[in-house]
Amino acid sequence: MSEGWPRGEEETGIGTPTHGEPRNHTAGQVGWLMYEWANQPYFSLITIFLFANYFANVFYQGDAADGQAYWGYTQAIAGIAIALISPILGAMADAAGPRKPFIGFFLVGVTAACAGLWIAEPGGALVPVMAMVILASISAEFVITFSNAMLPGIATERRMALLSGVGFGIAQVAGIFVLALVLFAFQLPGNLEASFIPDAPLLGLDRSAFEDERIVGPLAGLWFLVFMLPLFLLTPDQPKSGLRRVEAARQGLRQLGETFRRLRHFRNIGIYLIARMLYYDGCAAVFMFGGIIAGALFGWGALELAVFGIIVTLFSGIGGFLGGVIDARFGSKRTIVGALVLVILTSLALVSVDRDTMFFFVDIEPRAEGAGPFSSLGEIMFLTIACLFGVGVGPALASSRTMLARLAPREMMAEFFGLYALAGKATTFLAPLTIGIVTQATGNQQLGLSIVLVFLVAGLALMLFVKEERSSGIHA
Repeated sequence: MSEGWPRGEEETGIGTPTHGEPRNHTAGQVGWLMYEWANQPYFSLITIFLFANYFANVFYQGDAADGQAYWGYTQAIAGIAIALISPILGAMADAAGPRKPFIGFFLVGVTAACAGLWIAEPGGALVPVMAMVILASISAEFVITFSNAMLPGIATERRMALLSGVGFGIAQVAGIFVLALVLFAFQLPGNLEASFIPDAPLLGLDRSAFEDERIVGPLAGLWFLVFMLPLFLLTPDQPKSGLRRVEAARQGLRQLGETFRRLRHFRNIGIYLIARMLYYDGCAAVFMFGGIIAGALFGWGALELAVFGIIVTLFSGIGGFLGGVIDARFGSKRTIVGALVLVILTSLALVSVDRDTMFFFVDIEPRAEGAGPFSSLGEIMFLTIACLFGVGVGPALASSRTMLARLAPREMMAEFFGLYALAGKATTFLAPLTIGIVTQATGNQQLGLSIVLVFLVAGLALMLFVKEERSSGIHA
């Protein structure tokens, strides 16, 4: 029996103890936390702050709105693929037992795809770069899905809440660190004179060819690969079920079919997954479009957005750490509900800020011509509100997976984490698509972003009906 599981207990055919909880496995928890350090830089560098902006505004040489649209289409394709595949892979993993083979396979995919983003020279072929982003997005999501499914095997239920919050905080620190690294090594050289700043971008990168921005792809992939190694070395995997891959696939698909046919038995989990789908979409859209709007309003470039990302990520990490402590004491539902209230209020405040107004009707002075970034009241208010949003979104997202771990039957954990990924990705195209339509129809970016309030409020309303109690499994 694998280390970290209680000895002397019977196991089901899918390698999960049928009685009791696993003991806390310290080394395994360290390895699992390092997975959090490994994955966040991909999102910070690629999908939120830097490469997304580069893709839409530099790599794509046409209209900026079209560049943003192609980025949205790219993420939508990845989301659809994840939605279709994730529950099937989750069921297969439950049937086969070990998660690490799946993690390793997709880790190779995300590493290779990120490295391939180096080819995104300005005006280059669009389809190959879109394909690389799609492969990276799909692979990264599945690494996360199967890594999350390992948490219940190495920690008691009470410890899971704390680890989830700490892990989210560690991820934000990783995001801050890698953004600071990019600033120091590639963005500030030549733009800021200081004794500790290099005179030119490191590695001999050519800024005229935008190599200092394209390097974030290979950097994200290498970071992911290196810092996932502790999970493989330290974290115990589920024991094998004894089934061959074909048999495991068949059993997993049968189990998945049974889950959908008798989903009414898991009504409470179903309500939660729909709620999470809605508020996750809203939170993701604010992250995705917040920087784009700031760039348009205040003229922020890559350097300013990197600084913006570091500050907002720092506050999100603080929120994640606090959320883990609150979750462990008061439960996941209360933590999520309270966090969503803050997210909704700050999202409303965020769309109220413009170049020369805030809170929709208060006139303010725009940034003076030639003044430095973050020098106007509008910029300061936008940054402050975004930081408060980060404080709320940290515990909302960190406690979400803890909530599922508390609700799902232990013997179906990976399958439900597959559905969890489905709930997180099945409709991720809706918020960006709706924002694009409203923005184009009204010509107002803030009004377009305000559509996220519909997703956030609906998610909060459904959360109020979720009961924080574990569902029993279904047995033939």
